[in-house]
Amino acid sequence: MNDWTLGILGIAGGLLVAVLIGWAGSSYSVVAGGWPVFVLCGVFAYLVQWLMFVHAWVKRTEHYFDLTGSITYIVMVVSGALLSGASDPRSLLLVALIVVWALRLGPFLFLRVRKAGEDRRFRSIKASFPVFLMTWTLQGTWGFITACCALAAITSLHSVPIGAPFWIGLGLWVCGFIVEVTADQQKSAFRANPENADKFIRSGLWAWSRHPNYFGEIVLWLGIALIAYPVLVGWQLVTLISPLFVVVLLTFISGVRMLENRADKTWGDDPEYQAYKRNTPVLMLWPPRS
Repeated sequence: MNDWTLGILGIAGGLLVAVLIGWAGSSYSVVAGGWPVFVLCGVFAYLVQWLMFVHAWVKRTEHYFDLTGSITYIVMVVSGALLSGASDPRSLLLVALIVVWALRLGPFLFLRVRKAGEDRRFRSIKASFPVFLMTWTLQGTWGFITACCALAAITSLHSVPIGAPFWIGLGLWVCGFIVEVTADQQKSAFRANPENADKFIRSGLWAWSRHPNYFGEIVLWLGIALIAYPVLVGWQLVTLISPLFVVVLLTFISGVRMLENRADKTWGDDPEYQAYKRNTPVLMLWPPRS
């Protein structure tokens, strides 16, 4: 399959999935300018991606890719709240939680790539116009699907009183956010030590999970879904695919799968790494087996 075929199929597939999510999530959505606000949020996601792609292609750089992803989330939830006139505690909390998450993660990933000089995933991708464009387009799809249940709740005409799911969801988000931030900080500190240049991290939260940052990410998006769930009705319930999508993406598509393969190539013959792998859960935070 050549680059143009791959790029066109990838872009078409990503847009088709977004259209289906847009159709489901727009039921009971506030309408602005003749368009469901939920759908407009998805449109904004792609506009941000494509505008930044122009700069990225001209400069042949991926440095702003992750930062653009975070900006996309902020644009979606803030515009969704403003266009729908959302002022209820649930909607405002969802906006605040996603903005806080995006403002933390985007700059963190941007600075990490900037320090490294490149994102190795893009070495071949950024040389091909259709594949590079596909990558930015799929990031728009990723953002829209991940945030879709929150966007459906923020833009929904339906409302219910605050109840137990709201507080349980908030608790999950706080726990997941703390785990993710702590894990990222521990790994950054580990990598900053020159003595650890050729070593793998197995201290702190990394002694309890081989990928605690991804575990935290999954838990916080599960919290978002739980906060949003009570106001979702009809086809809007389809947007609860959000946390499941995060799990699939981080474990089977990117994230865990890619990093495990890379670690196996680097330390696969190291007895200490093999012991760490046997005794430490791949994702779930759990005391290591002795």
